[in-house]
Amino acid sequence: MLVGFAFWYQLPLPQTALKLAIGAWAILALAVLLLEITRRSWIARAVYALALVAALLWWTSIKPSFDHEWAPDVAHIVTGTRDGDLVTLQNVRNFDWQSETTFTPRWETRSYDLSKVETVGLFLSYWSGPAIAHTLVSFGFEGGDHVVFSAEIRKQKGESFSSIGGFFKEFDLALIAADERDIIRLRTNIRGEDVYRYAILMPKAAMQALFLSYLETGNRLDRVPTFYNTVTANCTTVVFQLLRALDPALPFDYRILLSGYLPGYIYQNQGFNTGLTEAEFRRRASISALGIAAGDGEDFSAAIRVNSAASR
Repeated sequence: MLVGFAFWYQLPLPQTALKLAIGAWAILALAVLLLEITRRSWIARAVYALALVAALLWWTSIKPSFDHEWAPDVAHIVTGTRDGDLVTLQNVRNFDWQSETTFTPRWETRSYDLSKVETVGLFLSYWSGPAIAHTLVSFGFEGGDHVVFSAEIRKQKGESFSSIGGFFKEFDLALIAADERDIIRLRTNIRGEDVYRYAILMPKAAMQALFLSYLETGNRLDRVPTFYNTVTANCTTVVFQLLRALDPALPFDYRILLSGYLPGYIYQNQGFNTGLTEAEFRRRASISALGIAAGDGEDFSAAIRVNSAASR
């Protein structure tokens, strides 16, 4: 079955030829199984083993590449440079979204003073059930500036997301930096997703180190193409890997993979300090209604923090 999925997502064949190739592989597998049951033929086993080796060699030869026409919203990966405390990011996304398909694209260069970082917030955006959420990390600075980092699939133009395809080298991995009025409003107001924001409590030095780890990750992904993977290289595992780099003792938890359940993980480690029950902690983290009410106003970031007692 796995080989069939690999063929479906990666063999560069017309659909009819692709179906024939998958069918031929299924017939070979069934024939070997029947011979194993009736005759225990070593020849059949050897043929199948050689076919598996050939499929594995083909699979390992598939490498990620920058040679594609990317979808506009992931056309650029964030990169940056550092001069002391001053970090300058290139390709910060600041789109003006009218709908998912109608928007005004803007890619900007912005500078941030790490000595003025004040907050780190984790956004969780739900679009399909309680188990899976997209994770985004926002840094807040003195004066009200915010920038969000999001590890996302780098779709080619015309592609759409597939969680199964994400297992089979269908997409590259991109790190996007964006204005909250772009990337959060896209989810609350345009897509109608259910979005929550939680504070991640850490010392300023740890905030600075986390920001710089995103900078390093963006620079690396811009140099070295990397496949997205639904389990091992996605929006949540990237966040965890960066946090683990700051604290190697950070425990792994099933909620790292089932990212929709991260609020329980956050509450268990930090949220109890608020004096709220876990249910109230989650309820107060909800920002979708605040985002919708804020619309496309310039004060979007301030507006979504008005009633958020679960975070700073």
